[in-house]
Parts: sequence; structure tokens; C-alpha cells
Amino acid sequence: MKRRTFLICAAGGLLASPVFALNEARPTGGLGVGAAINKAGRQRMLSQRMAKAYAMQAAGVMPERAGPLLDSSRRLFDAQLTELKTLAPTEGIQAALVGLDTAWRLYREVLSRPRSPENARLVLAESENTLRAAHALTVLYEKYAANSAGHLVNISGRQRMLSQRMAKCFLFEQSGLDSNGLRAERDTARREFVVALAELNAAPQNNAAIRTELELANTQWLFFEQALNGREAVREIAARNVATTSERILEIMDSLTGRYESLVRG
Repeated sequence: MKRRTFLICAAGGLLASPVFALNEARPTGGLGVGAAINKAGRQRMLSQRMAKAYAMQAAGVMPERAGPLLDSSRRLFDAQLTELKTLAPTEGIQAALVGLDTAWRLYREVLSRPRSPENARLVLAESENTLRAAHALTVLYEKYAANSAGHLVNISGRQRMLSQRMAKCFLFEQSGLDSNGLRAERDTARREFVVALAELNAAPQNNAAIRTELELANTQWLFFEQALNGREAVREIAARNVATTSERILEIMDSLTGRYESLVRG
């Protein structure tokens, strides 16, 4: 219970501790389709989380944490891509894996470049390309699973991505990047998050454990939305609040996605 109480506290904890570790399933003898949907969906999130970390560095927001956050996300993306390549049961999935691998190679190279406005725009562009490739793969795994629980893994997992996407757009704005589309992208992601959260709350497959996780997600969303609303007068505090609350809601949504994954296995 202490852990959950900590999660819904006011801004300031997760990124002040060592880099947040996602609840990734440990590899076993073979990757199941539920785990594949989860991991491919997590690749979507990581595409946005790495851009968020880059934006944190560019904006000078908790730079001592942004670097480790970027490095750990990069390693996790590599590791999961290797795992996903072990489950390629259709030609479509095989092609999508090649597409994700290609997009990731370009994105990884851009992320390693020195920070500059030009490179920041390249990071934004390649984060989008990698996101699209990861989403295409996730959808194909969901279709292969061919059950409603697989759909919930996808939807819940996509919430992780949306949390990072909103934070990415906010922090790139804070860094001074001149992009008219950032605010529109953030608002679109906010609307999509609200719609999907309502769908998850209404899902008939929800059990007691999932409902508990959803209560936490609903509460944390209020904190995150408050951080995003731009009413904090001090720019530095606003950016820090977005960075920290985006990590907390990510943790909750990652745990929830794992619970939906267990329904696919079950």
C-alpha cells in the first residue's frame, strides 16, 4: 500500500529517485502473443519517452535524470526488439518488424547527436516514424491474437505512449522549439487518452485487481492533467511537474497493461 500512496502524491518523486524501471515481463522459453502486444505497445511508448528525455535535456529540466532516462529507454527498446523478432508468425508481422528495425536505426542515430534546434526537429520527426512503425506492429499482433483481451492490452498500452507524447510536446515547447503543431498534437493526445480511459473503465473483462489499477489511473490522470494545463506560473516548476507526473501515470498504465496481458494468457 505504501507504494501506491507514493504514486499519487504531488509532483516530485519518481524522477528524483534512480531511473524508473518498467514492469517488463522477464523473457521465458517463448514470447506469447499477449506479451508481444504488450512489448510492441511499449515500443510505441519508448519512442515518445526518449524524445521526452531529449526535450528535458534541451529545456534544462532535471538534466541529471534525463540522461539516464534516455539511456535506459534506449536499452529497453533494443532488448524488446530482439525479443519481438522471436515471434513473427505471419508475413505481415515479419515485414512490420523489418520496418520497426529500420525506423529505430535512424532514430537511434539522431538521438545520439548533439542537442541543437535542428537536431531537436529531427528527433521529433524520427520519434514519429518509429511510433508509426511500432503501432503498425502492435496492431498486427492484436489481430493475430483475435480476442477482446488483446484489444484491451493494445488500448491500455497505448495510454503509456499518450502519457509520454503529451509530456514530449509540452517539454519541447518549454525548450523553445518553434513548432505550431506541438500544442495541437498535445491536445489531440489528451482527448485520445480521455476516450480510451473511459473505454477501459467500462470494459466488462475488468476484474477486481484491474478495477483497483483503474482507480489509481483515474486519480493520477487528474494530477497529470493539472500539470499539463499551463496554469503554473513558474516555468521551471511547470516543466518539472510534467516530467515527474508523466512517469507516475506511465508506471500505473504499464502495470495495468500487464494485468490485461494476463487475460490473454488466461
